[in-house]
Amino acid sequence: MQVHLVDGTYELFRHFFGQPSRRGDDGTEIAATRGVLLTVVGMLADGATHVGVATDHVIESFRNELWPGYKTGAEIAPELKDQFWLLEAALEALGVVVWPMVELEADDALASAAAVAAADAAVTQVVICTPDKDLAQCVVGQRVVQLDRRSGVVADEEGVQAKFGVLPRSIPDWLALVGDSADGFPGLPGWGKRSASVVLSHYLTLDAVPDDARDWDPAVCRGVRGAPKLAARLAGERELAELFKDLATLRVDPALVANVASLRWQGPRPEFEEVCRTLRDPGLARRAAAIASA
Repeated sequence: MQVHLVDGTYELFRHFFGQPSRRGDDGTEIAATRGVLLTVVGMLADGATHVGVATDHVIESFRNELWPGYKTGAEIAPELKDQFWLLEAALEALGVVVWPMVELEADDALASAAAVAAADAAVTQVVICTPDKDLAQCVVGQRVVQLDRRSGVVADEEGVQAKFGVLPRSIPDWLALVGDSADGFPGLPGWGKRSASVVLSHYLTLDAVPDDARDWDPAVCRGVRGAPKLAARLAGERELAELFKDLATLRVDPALVANVASLRWQGPRPEFEEVCRTLRDPGLARRAAAIASA
C-alpha cells in the first residue's frame, strides 16, 4: 500500500492565493478550504487509500522560543488564518485523519507519520505531498518520496540530491548555512547554495567541517570560492549555525500516529454533507460518497 501525507498548511496557502474569492452565506471566505478539499477528494478518486493531513493549528511553535525572528502568524490575512480551523473540521467530516499542530509544526507531524509508515512492512511507499524543502530531509531512497502535486514532480533520494546537491540527511545542515526566508532565519553571511552543497556533499554535517580551510579536502577547496573566509565564518559562528540547524531539523514523534491502519479512509461522515453545503458545493459530498462506495 501507499501512504499519502498532505501538507495542509501549504495547500491552504496555495489555494488562498491561487483561487478566486468564494464566500459562504454568512460572508465567510471559504475558497481555500474548498480548494484543499477538492485536492484531497481528487487524491481519493485517484486511488489513495491511506491519507493523513497535517496543519498548523497555530502558526507559532516551540521554535519561536529558540529564535526571535522565526515565522509567526502576525502577517497572515485573517481570512486565511480563519480557514485553518474550518479546514480541519471539514477534513475530519470527510473522514480523513488530521493532525492540527500547536507545539510542533505541520512539518513535524508529516515527518513523524512518514517515519511510522516507512517502518511498516506492509507499506510499499510513503508519499509526502508538499514541495517544502524542509521535508526533503525525510526522503529515503524511493521508499519515502516528495510529491509536488502542482507540478507532478516526484523527488526520491536521487532527486533531492540533484536539486540541493546534498543527501536528504544533510538538508538541515544545508539550510543552516543558506538560511530559510520562509521560516525566518538567515543562515550564515557569505554562504550560498552552491558553496553549502559542495562542502556538505563531502562532509555531510556541520560538525565534520574543519574550522580551517587548509584542513579541507583539496577538491572541496577548489570547488568553493572564498573557502578561507567561509571556513572562518563557520568556525566563528558555529553556535549560531547549530541553532539554525536545530530550527530546520524536524521532530519525529511516533505517538502522533497510532498505526498505519488508522490512516485508512473509510468514507465521509454524515456531517460532511452539511460541510459541503457551507462551502457551497453539495456535489462534493455526493462525489466523496460515490468514491467510498466504489
